Amino acid sequence: MPAARPIILALVLAVLGGCATELPAAGVARGEVLYLNCTQCHGDDGGGSTLVHAPAIAGLPQWYIEDQVTNFQTGWRGAHEDDVEGLKMRPMSRTIKSAADVKLVAEYVAGLPAKKAEPTVHGDVAKGQAAYAVCSACHGVDGTGNETMKAPPLTQVQDWYVVKQLSKFKAGVRGYEPLDTTAATMKGISGGIADEAAMRDLAAYIQTLPL
Repeated sequence: MPAARPIILALVLAVLGGCATELPAAGVARGEVLYLNCTQCHGDDGGGSTLVHAPAIAGLPQWYIEDQVTNFQTGWRGAHEDDVEGLKMRPMSRTIKSAADVKLVAEYVAGLPAKKAEPTVHGDVAKGQAAYAVCSACHGVDGTGNETMKAPPLTQVQDWYVVKQLSKFKAGVRGYEPLDTTAATMKGISGGIADEAAMRDLAAYIQTLPL
């Protein structure tokens, strides 16, 4: 894939420049080209960036990526005035113009190799393990997620991102749309977490789960 990157980038530049060259009509090749617009935050490898608070997305399930991009597009996520990162992501999500293209980008990202993030959060792992019992009902004992429950895997997500999202759910910055029952559930569960220290404990334990 790295060797093909200059060719793909040239294709995108040609399209933006208005010449006759077009995006691939379909397939993962089209998803890869469309993903180039996401690399400025999430990186070529989907590994994310602490600098711009962009999460690692490589290897996340296709269904989850599709759901979240769609949620950003519709305003179910990223429309709250206090969601700084979400407000940046929402217009970016809208550069993907069709549900078919959302699916192709999600397929491409899901195919990127997932990597275990380096720990950055200090917390009490034992306390986090005890608290995680509630989370395991949806995300699984091993943190690998559950599509039926619309619960994503947590094992490759950065620990700082876990803390940030729990804080957003607890504050109502995420989960504000009543029709988004999955996020509403997370909002309710996060409301039961005492404080940021407890969130750090959870994140520290999740970090110990194998990829």
